[in-house]
Amino acid sequence: MQTNLADFIKDTPEGKEADAILRKCVHCGFCTATCPTYQLLGDELDGPRGRIYLMKQVLEGKPATQKTQLHLDRCLTCRNCETTCPSGVRYGRLVDIGRKIVDDQVPRSFSDRMLRSTLKETLPRKWLFKPAMKTGQSLRGLLPAVLKNKVPAKQPSGAWPARQHARKMLLLDGCVQPSMSPNINAATARVLDALGVQLIVAPKEGCCGAIRYHMNDQEGGLDDMRRNVDAWWPYVEAGVEAVVMTASGCGVTVKEYGHLLAHDPKYAERAAHISALTKDLSEIMPAFEAELAKTMAGRIKQRVSYHPPCTLQHGQQIRGKVEGVLRAIGVDVQLCTESHLCCGSAGTYSVLHPDIAYALRDRKLAQLEATRPDVIVSANIGCITHLQSGTGTAVRHWIELVDQALAT
Repeated sequence: MQTNLADFIKDTPEGKEADAILRKCVHCGFCTATCPTYQLLGDELDGPRGRIYLMKQVLEGKPATQKTQLHLDRCLTCRNCETTCPSGVRYGRLVDIGRKIVDDQVPRSFSDRMLRSTLKETLPRKWLFKPAMKTGQSLRGLLPAVLKNKVPAKQPSGAWPARQHARKMLLLDGCVQPSMSPNINAATARVLDALGVQLIVAPKEGCCGAIRYHMNDQEGGLDDMRRNVDAWWPYVEAGVEAVVMTASGCGVTVKEYGHLLAHDPKYAERAAHISALTKDLSEIMPAFEAELAKTMAGRIKQRVSYHPPCTLQHGQQIRGKVEGVLRAIGVDVQLCTESHLCCGSAGTYSVLHPDIAYALRDRKLAQLEATRPDVIVSANIGCITHLQSGTGTAVRHWIELVDQALAT
């Protein structure tokens, strides 16, 4: 695709990156076939090809409009289009750049600004989010459905293992997951403890930066990333083997620290090293398949349906590993039809665009439940909470099944 970027952007790092991305797009349209919003809405401008055209116009100097903003807002950033694209267009990076420029040009309504500010200022801060979630859970039975859907029932986390091991890995505790589903990280720690690996949570780590960065507070998101680099670096120097992610939405962001902080001379090298060390839990566990199979074969009797999060299969390009671990220990695990499509959660998307999000959720759940599961598993807190809000079937993180089986 030929480009002629406007003076305000063309010589900036973002402009050079956007130009390189745009030039790879050949407008073949393969991406529309796997775009959830295009399939749902049937509008070319609600698919990747149309959004790329809109962003190209803005980058070349055409003023953005509320219509431009709306079509970019409707994008889930599921990055399914990146998996489909034969030319390797990095759409996710382009839409981050394009949204920021459009938001700078198009003022949002007061109510929209307030909602977005509340989300990006509350969710990343555990000291704010934890008491808010605790209050919501205590009043859950009284909440209207729209709020109840975002407040999972309170659950115990169980004990965190106290044993010391020579093998050590860092764990991103994160911002919302410890309050919404504390058992996920505790279960991960217990499983790895049984396998001779100690998980460490750095005291000063926090939100991975995705929430603020993807809501166009990019400087705030980068500050979150820098804080984590600082919190983890002493442990990296001490020789931890990996930085483990139990939420794929966080993992895809931390794996991009090196790129996102590449222009920060103080952090570029360390950020790149952190990204190289970062592994989704599903990348860690295959090394232990044989050991787990010896002790766990036949323990999990439930029929399991697995929903692979977009941030895992498209963002991180990791496929088959969760199913492989579960099948190695004898689990009857199924994938639904259209397993490549987004469930509609997409971080804060389900709050900002509930109609689209719930339509995609219901479509996904219909396909998952067609596999007749006893339990649905996933690998991202957002997907788990969103899916659980629409079904009576238990929705859990896949590591919780492994932990439960080890305890029996």
